[in-house]
Amino acid sequence: MNKPQHLSTLLAASAAFLLGAAPLTNAHAQASATGDTKAESNQPVTDTWITTKVKSELATTDGVKSMDIDVKTVDGVVTLTGVLPTKIAVKKAIAVTRSIKGVKHVDASGLKAKA
Repeated sequence: MNKPQHLSTLLAASAAFLLGAAPLTNAHAQASATGDTKAESNQPVTDTWITTKVKSELATTDGVKSMDIDVKTVDGVVTLTGVLPTKIAVKKAIAVTRSIKGVKHVDASGLKAKA
């Protein structure tokens, strides 16, 4: 084993990492300096964003099998379709969907419970 070669490789990799990360820290510092660190955006919420957010929230909701739910959004109206194991799961899915920013209405007429 050639230890000096491993050391130089490690140093080169570390330098590359630090140089690559420098622009990220600089951008963060600029945002902090201008006070532009708020989490909320003034950008309009799109149907694609709503659909993605609904799917991710459903995926982390206990008792809801998100893979069994189809989500479509048109002009802020979210349509949920599919079959869930219980009525409680259906109610949870609807409640989670309603809580998402930008959702104007939830159409869950196509979301059914097995039991």
